[in-house]
Amino acid sequence: MGKKSKKTTNKTVYGNTTTVNPYVTSSTNNKGTASVFNKGTALNTINTFVNKNMNQLLNEYLNPTLNSKTNRAKMNAFTDELNKSSLAALENNIINPLSQRNMIRSSQATNLYNNLVQNNAGQISNYAQELLANSQKDTASMLSNLLLMYMNGYNVLNDTQRQSLSTSQGNATKTQTASNNSFDMGPMLQLATQLAMLAAG
Repeated sequence: MGKKSKKTTNKTVYGNTTTVNPYVTSSTNNKGTASVFNKGTALNTINTFVNKNMNQLLNEYLNPTLNSKTNRAKMNAFTDELNKSSLAALENNIINPLSQRNMIRSSQATNLYNNLVQNNAGQISNYAQELLANSQKDTASMLSNLLLMYMNGYNVLNDTQRQSLSTSQGNATKTQTASNNSFDMGPMLQLATQLAMLAAG
């Protein structure tokens, strides 16, 4: 004699779903959801740049230096423009007019050029100090903008992933499996009968 019972197993299989927008592709199956930025898009470029350069940018923020790419470029641009404009002003406004009137000697012209070099060196030094003082603020502003764009990309990716998962859940199939379990009571019943007989005898 035995007792039979039924065991029910429920199984849900998510539908394979791929959700694509101009920036992200999300694919969902029964193992989960995977999302990637589409190559060549702005969000992929920003994500790659931030991940690759964040250590360097943080170091520039914490340790401002004139040797950073940005500061070197600013310094070179300032120096070139200062030298060109000041030299042109000196020659066009002072040396050439005086020279045409024979009112300047070469030694005087040399002194004017030397004074120009010294004056420019002082302006360059002042600009370097100002650039260094503002470097941390400029780097912080750049970091803030980069992280804002980076998080915007993350939000787009997250929304696309959520949409893919929702669509997949909507396409899911559910199955139910029933199986019989039996437990043979025969030996137990025989043992109980024998014990009852012994107790009666």
